[in-house]
Amino acid sequence: LRRPAHDHRHPVHVTLRVLRAVGRLRLRPRFEVIRRALGAGAERLGIRLVHYSVQDYHLHLVCEAADRRALCRGVQGLSVRIARGLNRLLGRRGKVFADRYHARALGSPREVRRTLGYVLGNHLRHGVGRGKRVRPVGTDPFSSGPYFDGWSRPVRVGAVWDPGGPVGVEPRTWLLRVGWQRAGGPLSPWAVPGPAP
Repeated sequence: LRRPAHDHRHPVHVTLRVLRAVGRLRLRPRFEVIRRALGAGAERLGIRLVHYSVQDYHLHLVCEAADRRALCRGVQGLSVRIARGLNRLLGRRGKVFADRYHARALGSPREVRRTLGYVLGNHLRHGVGRGKRVRPVGTDPFSSGPYFDGWSRPVRVGAVWDPGGPVGVEPRTWLLRVGWQRAGGPLSPWAVPGPAP
C-alpha cells in the first residue's frame, strides 16, 4: 500500500523487525555494526535520525523527514546499510528484515513525549538478562539514551563497555526540540513504558 503523505513538522517513530534467523541484535559485535550503519546514514537521503533503540529482534528509530518520499528513501537506505553489515559479520546472505518498516507520525507534544519514553526505555519494557525484569544500573547502552539530555536526573551508561559517542543528529522540529517537554517535563530514566504509543 502507498504510504500516507508526511508533514515535515512531525517526527516519526519507525520500527524495523529482523528475521529470527539473523539472531539477537543486542550482542556487542552486532550492535556495533548497527551503530556504525546508523551513524553513516543518520542524515542522508532526506532523513534525520535523532534517537534509536536496538532490541533483540527489532529496532526503534525516531526520525525527522522532509516528506513521504524522503522518509521511505531514508529508512530503506538505513535498512540496506544495516542488512549488508550484519550479513557480512555473520557470513550469511539474503533478507535481514522481516517485513516493511512500520512508521507512525507524531503530531503532538504528548505523542512525542510518550514515544521518547517508549523508545529510550524499551529495555525496561522487555527486561534485561534472560527475560527477567531486572532494573539496569543505568541507561541502555544499546540506545541513544546515554546521550539524551531530557532525563529528569543524571544518568550513566548501564554497561562495562563504552558504546561510543552519540550517533543521532540534533532535532530540528519544534516537537522534538522543546515541544515534548511541555507535555510533562523531563523523562524519568526508570519509568517502564506502557504499550506502544
